[in-house]
Amino acid sequence: MSKFGVLVMGPAGAGKTTFCSSLITHLHHNRRSSFYINLDPAAETFDHEPDLDIKDLISLSDVMEEMGLGPNGGLIYCFEFLLENLDFITEAIDPLSEEYLIVIDMPGQIELYTHVPVLPALVKHLTMQGGLSVNLAAAYLLEATFVVDRAKFFAGTLSAMSAMIMLEVPHVNILSKMDLVKGQVGKRELKRFLDPDASLLDDDPSDLGSGEEPGVGDPLENGSMMRGESFRRLNRAVAGLIESFSMVSYLRLDVQDEDSVGAILSYLDDAIQYHEAQEPKETGDTAEIEYEDGDGDE
Repeated sequence: MSKFGVLVMGPAGAGKTTFCSSLITHLHHNRRSSFYINLDPAAETFDHEPDLDIKDLISLSDVMEEMGLGPNGGLIYCFEFLLENLDFITEAIDPLSEEYLIVIDMPGQIELYTHVPVLPALVKHLTMQGGLSVNLAAAYLLEATFVVDRAKFFAGTLSAMSAMIMLEVPHVNILSKMDLVKGQVGKRELKRFLDPDASLLDDDPSDLGSGEEPGVGDPLENGSMMRGESFRRLNRAVAGLIESFSMVSYLRLDVQDEDSVGAILSYLDDAIQYHEAQEPKETGDTAEIEYEDGDGDE
């Protein structure tokens, strides 16, 4: 029996937990079942209480205190410990029917999505045929305010592409917190960021407004490094790499707009083929009897 899930990822502050909450609320409003898994060992506050919480297995604060590790090292340790105790997840997910959407809330440490191999191992366990067999899609959130700083936007897009290549599951990239850029970025301008390419750097406001020739500036001045020619070349190389792969495109998300959340869910459902696995609803006998009675009275 197939199961269906979404892995909600992205850098810290992208609004992952808020999106999970809005998604679960939308599912409930549409009479769909959800199973919420929190895999952030540092998370404390939730609008919807997780059905499964990694802190019931291991907590970041305990690891940092007992192992003498920092936040990033402690989080990696937590995930390595989780991989050694995958029954914690298996026993919770295994009884779920195909009617459930499993929503997995991930932490924001970027190492998990770029080069540390723990996340691919977890995804392999979840999706393995003959095992849990979860039809899994990834939702990678990037804060919409990144579009104001194009170098930052391309860095975030590169991390999204890295996650796509590393995880090898259907992927939906999302510009979150759209409400924060209303009035700052016009609709036509914002549309250019949905399918990013190197031309976005041609009219970068940070370059146009610097008033400096490329490579000119006091290297000791605060921010000079971010305006130098080497930094420009680096940005163009990153943007060119993203454009050459042509893998990343974005959907817009405003969690305060239920239609926006519903649109994201529709893309996720298509990615995991959720509706194709649902059995058609049978017409109730009551309606048929009422029709026959009415027909007989005429």
